[in-house]
This record gives sequence, structure tokens and C-alpha cells, in this order.
Amino acid sequence: DPVPPLQVIRPEPCRVCGSRIRFGKTAIKCCQCQLLLHTKCREQCPSLCTPQSHHHAWPREGVLADFAPAAPPLVPTLVVQCVTEVETRGLTETGLYRVPGAEQLVREWKRKLLRAGGALPALSSVTDIHVVCGVLKDFLRGLKEPLGEGAASPLTLLPGAATDIPDDAASDTALRHVVSKLPPANRDTLAFLMLHLLRVSQSPDCKMDVLNLSRVFGPTLVGHSSANPTPLAIMEDTPRQCKVVARLLSLPPSFWRGFVETEQENLVPV
Repeated sequence: DPVPPLQVIRPEPCRVCGSRIRFGKTAIKCCQCQLLLHTKCREQCPSLCTPQSHHHAWPREGVLADFAPAAPPLVPTLVVQCVTEVETRGLTETGLYRVPGAEQLVREWKRKLLRAGGALPALSSVTDIHVVCGVLKDFLRGLKEPLGEGAASPLTLLPGAATDIPDDAASDTALRHVVSKLPPANRDTLAFLMLHLLRVSQSPDCKMDVLNLSRVFGPTLVGHSSANPTPLAIMEDTPRQCKVVARLLSLPPSFWRGFVETEQENLVPV
């Protein structure tokens, strides 16, 4: 039961072809099952709404907790595997996370990993490390809510703590408090990702300092100032989103390690 075409505000994957529907493009959403797809994919869409059986595979989109393991730290295996692969052979690559990987390969590997569920295929066969970076970014973008958002932490709190408190020490205290109140899977994954991005920023070969990384990850990790932002609001939110990630990366690594170093063996990819 499609509704008239709507304009996409937050990029989401098409549930038919898997390709991301970009900002400002038109899409179709089913009134009954909320399935979202490109207008061009309408003919390939089943005419009847049927429940999706995931078996052992992950959902194609969802909140982060849908992908998290049962035991802490609650970091999805896909995130662990991408980060491990990047740190194994990518820290000498210039423009890590800024240089795009081939979109078709990113799409194919993201689909393959999501369908695999728990035991993921090895990323070592992906020749271009920028494709692995693209899979991680696309996975985070495809979540129903940003990583820095959750029921216990309204999306306005992180930007407020990062940008509205002039005193750095007070701002750091507020940020730590907000992070600690995030849903556990969001909190642990954010901590794991921050530690990774700090290592990327410290690699002279990558040429990706905190400012560059905050520009790349700001819109992905931080929510907007309203639930249904206008294009103008999205543009106005971008500097604040980048400032939030820069402030998060300014927190000491010991703070982030406190969330993920318990039962560290659980972070070894399958």
C-alpha cells in the first residue's frame, strides 16, 4: 500500500535493492509495513505485505541494540570486524573514512554482512580498505536513530553539552554524564568507535585529524535538533554535529576504555 512519493530527509536503505536513498530524493513508503523503497524499485516490490523472517540474520535496519551481542561490551560484530580490519591494514592509508570506497562494493558487502548475522565472512578478501570504511559508515547511517541518540538521552543533549557550555571542564563533565546515560549498546559502541577514531587521528599517514574525522562522522553519529528537520535545519545542524564529535574525541581514552575493556575477549571478531 504505497503512499504518494515523499522526500527523504535522513538517508535510508531501499528495502528492495539495498542502495541508500539519498537526502532530498523521492521515495515510496508502504502505509502498512513501513517498507521504504526507491520509486524505480516499485515494480520489483512484492504486492503483498508479508512478515520478514530474519532467521539468524540481522535486520536490514534497526536500532543499534538489534545488532548487539548478549554479553558486554555491547558492540555489534560488524562494527568490531570492520574496525579490526581497518586497524590491521588501513592506518597507513591517506584519507581513511574521507576517501569513498566503490559504492557497489560497499553495498554488496554490507548486504552480505547483514545477511550473515553472527559469524561474518572475512573482510580480508576486500582489496580496497576504503570499501571496509564505507561499510562501517553505511551501517551506522542505516540505523533508525543515530548512535548518539536514545530514549535515555534525547538527541538535543549531546549538542547542548558540547556547544552550549562555555567552560571546557564543565562541558566535559556534562558530556560524560550524557554518554553514560545512552542506551548500553549505543554507549559501548560509541566508546569503541571513539577509541578507534583516536588511533586513526594519531596516524601521520592517514592525514585525518580530529577536525577531519568530526566532519565525516558528525552527521552520522549525532541527531538533529528536531525529529523532522527541514533541509535548512539540516544545514544549520551540521556545524553543531561536527563540534559534538570533536568534543567527544577530546575526552581522554581512559574514559572510553572504561566502557569496553570489561570482558575484552568478547570484542574479538568471529
